[in-house]
Amino acid sequence: MKNLILISFLATINITLAQNTNSYWQQHVDYTMEIDMDVKTHQYQGKQELIYTNNSPDTLQKVFYHLYFNAFQPGSEMDVRSRTIKDPDKRVGDRISKLKDDEIGYINVNSLKQNGKPLDYKVEGTILEVQLDQPILPGQSTTFNMQFDAQVPLQIRRSGRDNKEGIAYSMTQWYPKIAEYDFEGWHADPYIAREFHGVWGNFDVKITIDKNYILGGSGYLQNPNKIGYGYEDKGVKVKHKGKTLTWHFVAPKVHDFTWVADTDYIHDKLTTSDGTVLHFLYQDDDEIKNNWKKFQPKAEELFTYYNENIGPYPYDQYSIIQGGDGGMEYAMCTLILGERSFESLVGVTAHEMAHSWFQHVLATNRSQNEWMDEGFTTYISTLAENEIMNQGKDHPFAGAYQGYFQLANSGIEQPQTTHADRYAFNVAYGLSAYSKGAVFLNQLGYIIGEKNLKQTLKRYYDEWKFKHPTPNDFIRIAEKVSGAELSWYLHDWTMTTNTVDYAIKNIEVADNATIVTIERIGLTPMPIEVEVTYDTGETEMYYIPLRIMRWEKPNFKNTADDWAWAYPTYNLEIPIGQYAIKSIEIDPSQKMADVNRDNNVIEK
Repeated sequence: MKNLILISFLATINITLAQNTNSYWQQHVDYTMEIDMDVKTHQYQGKQELIYTNNSPDTLQKVFYHLYFNAFQPGSEMDVRSRTIKDPDKRVGDRISKLKDDEIGYINVNSLKQNGKPLDYKVEGTILEVQLDQPILPGQSTTFNMQFDAQVPLQIRRSGRDNKEGIAYSMTQWYPKIAEYDFEGWHADPYIAREFHGVWGNFDVKITIDKNYILGGSGYLQNPNKIGYGYEDKGVKVKHKGKTLTWHFVAPKVHDFTWVADTDYIHDKLTTSDGTVLHFLYQDDDEIKNNWKKFQPKAEELFTYYNENIGPYPYDQYSIIQGGDGGMEYAMCTLILGERSFESLVGVTAHEMAHSWFQHVLATNRSQNEWMDEGFTTYISTLAENEIMNQGKDHPFAGAYQGYFQLANSGIEQPQTTHADRYAFNVAYGLSAYSKGAVFLNQLGYIIGEKNLKQTLKRYYDEWKFKHPTPNDFIRIAEKVSGAELSWYLHDWTMTTNTVDYAIKNIEVADNATIVTIERIGLTPMPIEVEVTYDTGETEMYYIPLRIMRWEKPNFKNTADDWAWAYPTYNLEIPIGQYAIKSIEIDPSQKMADVNRDNNVIEK
């Protein structure tokens, strides 16, 4: 009997440990859509079947859909916010308020059924709230069937028609998209200005459109030999009968679906060394054509760099497409403005392509943690561009640091945990997401060492691909790789506006040592590296560990006692040797984001 009890007890422990170790879950969707586009009215009819699998431990009584195109209407939340924020986005301004009936965007849901039974629903701005006929139990799947019609807005922000370069349709955020439900609950955020979040799943999409249009975007084209335009197999001649063509795309393991259409696209293909096909769709214009053909080999170099420094790209193709209103990443593709210089094409592609790893494989919640997406992308694309374009910058992140310093000293900084729509200033959002986000990673390399940072990025990708990682998930990977305790760093950097600010306060000579008094002025703690330069030109580095890290950076000859954060000053003893000290500097690498470096160096 005792043995039986012991076995039962051990089994219970094993089950508990397994549950604790494997507690992560995420919902799953399978979309099947048929779209009929009228290019004369810019309107389309849609049929959507959505199989929704509830992998959560919760019973769902209702669901929510995003109807993004409803934002492009006078009086919408996007319109009003754009006209009332203190520094409006010039790409939007007051333009939505001036749209006419045939220029606005909308998605009208005409019918919605759950397992064949009609449902009650209501539309509130860009959100469709649906009361279910039957609750969706944990582990259960249900099927929604929807019929809808929609109108494509004039090019305003990311989505729309007739952009300033003449691209007919940039179809992003264009379909009724079910909202994400995770451990925090529903993420049914209205579309106001910025970011979005999606459920992982599979898309099967058929788009019927005038036969003169060429399409590209997410997914693999299933009927290339019926379509042509450079998609068909070699040697196959395609004859188009009738007025329309139906393009059939399948996109597996993505959390969004995007397509573009234009009558003047040139379509080029390039196969990378690992067999991935890069597609390029751009206008048939001599100046555009020259730059787009010239930068294609650079696109392959960027692709290879990310494969090597983050992890293998998991899809068989990636498309770089002229469209949109700047540069924006989507599943298996990006939309960028095409009328750029060669250098600008490489630069925008470096950033947007990197998003295929940091957002479209590592799918962070961009409404809540946009800095993980934009900041990590800025970090890796800066390194890639510096290498591939032979820029030779010793401190390639100088611009990111300057952006962060501008923000930290502006008086308008908000914590990075601020919801993307809740920033008082657009400029504060941008600097927080891009600059401060990139500094977070580069400074982490200072804290735990570059080798550990590189291993962290690769392990993070390997463990969290095709999931929705949070900031804590990332920092836990960094802790496992390095052995350091790092929750203090994540907390101070992202949840507060505390700053890093250290200074050399005083130097005095004792009997056998030079005593350097270092002062912590800012509230954010850091391990400290101090470089001593002697009058011979030789240098010596001293390392002061941070006590709450419970860790020391290896390979330092001179490691001092650790510094407890609450002590505002620290005395570093430098033994008096045969050479005189010429200067002492805190953090000569300049990777520590000290907001005032004027007091970091002292000359003797």
